[in-house]
Amino acid sequence: MKLTTPRLTHHIRTSATEDGEPVLFVHGNVSSGAFWRDSIAALPEGFRGLAPDLRGFGESDPAPVDATRGLRDFSDDLGELADALGLERVHLVGWSMGGGIVLQLLRDRPALVKSVTLVNPVSPYGFSGTEGADGRLTHPDGTGAGAGAANPDFVERLKAGDTSDESPTSPRSVFRGAYVTRPVEDEDFYVASMLTTVVGEANYPGDPVTSAEWPGVAPGKTGILNALAPTYFRLDNLHEIERKPPILWIRGADDVIVSDTSLFDLAHLGALGVVPGSPGTPAQPMVTQMRAVLERYGDYREIVFDGCGHTPHLDRPDDFAAALIEHLRSA
Repeated sequence: MKLTTPRLTHHIRTSATEDGEPVLFVHGNVSSGAFWRDSIAALPEGFRGLAPDLRGFGESDPAPVDATRGLRDFSDDLGELADALGLERVHLVGWSMGGGIVLQLLRDRPALVKSVTLVNPVSPYGFSGTEGADGRLTHPDGTGAGAGAANPDFVERLKAGDTSDESPTSPRSVFRGAYVTRPVEDEDFYVASMLTTVVGEANYPGDPVTSAEWPGVAPGKTGILNALAPTYFRLDNLHEIERKPPILWIRGADDVIVSDTSLFDLAHLGALGVVPGSPGTPAQPMVTQMRAVLERYGDYREIVFDGCGHTPHLDRPDDFAAALIEHLRSA
C-alpha cells in the first residue's frame, strides 16, 4: 500500500489482515521493507505487520537525508506515518540501521511504543569514529566515520544495478558474505531490494569529506552514512525515559557488520593492515557499546544465535520468529 503524509509518500508492505496490534518493522541500510516479507507472514493472529520502505529505499520517495539530524529524518517519518494510520501504540522491530531508528523514535516519542525488538542494531554511538564502551569520539569531528568510508566500487555497482557475483564488492557478493552466513532461498528477491537504494550525496552514501587525520575521511552533512556518524547520532541518554517499554535484543554471533571487530569499520581494518597507515586507532566496540546503553536502560533481554550473521530473520527465520512472537505477547 502507499500513503502520503506531509513529509513523504510511503510504500508499506503489510499483513493480509488490518486487525491486531501493529508491529512496525524497520529495515536497515541498503535494503527495503521487502527484507521483512517472511517475518510479517510469520506473525500470528492478533498482530498486524507493517514494513515501510524508508526514504530513499524501495518504492518510497527518494527524499534527501539531513545528516546533521542523525537518524531523525527517518524516525520522524515513521512517527508521522503512525499518526496518519491512527496507531496509538506500536511494537517496533528495527534491524541494523533500523535499530538505531527505532531507538531514536523511542527516545523522542516513548508513549507511542509498546515494545522494541532490536535485530543486530547499529551502535547507539553510530558507525565508526568512537572508542570504548562509553562511545567517546576518537576525533572531535568524527574522523573515521561518514560517507567517505564507503567502498567506492560497491557504490558504483549499486548505482549501476549490478546483479552479478563477479566481484567481492558487488551487491550480491556483499549479501552472501556480510548479510547472511548460508544460502538463502529467493536470493534474487533480496538483491533486488538492495538495488532499490537511491545512490547519491543526498541519500546513500552521502557527501564525502576529507580529513587530515587518519583514515582521511570525516562526516559530511547529507546522506545516510553521515547520518550514522557519532557526531550526529548518539543515544547515551536512553535510560532517562520515564516509561520504559521492554527491549529484546537479537543478534547473530557471526555478524561482520555490527561487531566489536567489524570488517566495515576502518579502524579495525587498519589494525588488520587492510587500510594502511593506522596509528593504532582501536576498533569501535559496537556490541559492547549497545550492551552498556541497554544495561543503563534496564528492561532488556539479549538473545545470541550461534552460526548466524547480520540477518537473523533470514539466517534463522524460525528461531527469530519464535523469539519475536514471545516478546510481542509478553509486552
